[in-house]
Amino acid sequence: MADVDLETLPGVGPATAEKLGDAGFDSYQSLAVASPGELSNTADVGESTAADIIQAARKEADIGGFETGSQVLERRERIGKLSWQIDEVDDLLGGGVETQSITEVYGEFGAGKSQVTHQLAVNVQLPREQGGLGGSVIFIDSEDTFRPERIDDMVRGLSDEVLQTTLDDREIEGTPSDDEALTELVDDFLDKIHVAKAFNSNHQMLLAEKAQELAGEHEDSEWPVRLVCIDSLTAHFRAEYVGRGQLAERQQKLNKHLHDIDKVGNLYNTAIVVTNQVSSNPDSFFGDPTQPIGGNILGHKSTFRMYLRKSKGDKRIVRLVDAPNLADGEAVMRVQDAGLKPE
Repeated sequence: MADVDLETLPGVGPATAEKLGDAGFDSYQSLAVASPGELSNTADVGESTAADIIQAARKEADIGGFETGSQVLERRERIGKLSWQIDEVDDLLGGGVETQSITEVYGEFGAGKSQVTHQLAVNVQLPREQGGLGGSVIFIDSEDTFRPERIDDMVRGLSDEVLQTTLDDREIEGTPSDDEALTELVDDFLDKIHVAKAFNSNHQMLLAEKAQELAGEHEDSEWPVRLVCIDSLTAHFRAEYVGRGQLAERQQKLNKHLHDIDKVGNLYNTAIVVTNQVSSNPDSFFGDPTQPIGGNILGHKSTFRMYLRKSKGDKRIVRLVDAPNLADGEAVMRVQDAGLKPE
């Protein structure tokens, strides 16, 4: 759908088409899912004109109408499942992390949230027969958590069978016991992770828009973007908007940010994984006082919510808190030097 002639749409001349293209609206589909206000600000046109452009783009992209349940089922069969490489967790998620969805992972410090994002950044690059999606990664880092050394550990920590399949798939000569071949493989994995450090909430929101552009550029490549990680989604918003007086503004910006990253998932069949911080409720006398921040805005927008909590040693409890089609449940995993492993 990229590189289409936007000037065929009503109200779009050469100058407007250029502005839209520069802002990342380079296909009918990207215009079809935009809001009139967003398009009006981007292309410097009136909201009524923007609404006409969006309506025409929806007709060209053939979206926005009703479809039968059978058609929805057929479309959902194209959704990918990204394996954690831990059977118990994959079973909990109905096969793994879904593309075209937002999966939120929350927990207290040291629970293993960043370990999850690093492991999935490795797993998504594996061949599909090994539980991956054969794609590249966008990693938005707001807490200075990304470590290339950890990717190295996790690649080397894959099973010999997975390593051999991956070496063959990438045409790297060698075996899992060949250190030179593994070093080349690790470098190849790192080359397919696009990392950006977010310095504040506005910069983080800008990076989400850039992520859409990057996903579009790689859409037809050998390694399309199949995973976007944001670690952490809420850290900057929590630090910059303090007190009840700024709560409404914070939630509005967080809501827009969530819709921007959700758009990337839907447009490019990408899995979205975000980590979230927690707070403790001092009034809680019974049960776990740990609560995710972000309020109802984040709770409603996350398709899957997962709670990580510490147990003895390197053991972690993974709890599925919310999912549209799955029962709540728990699984156990271990965070080890070689990555996330089954108990």
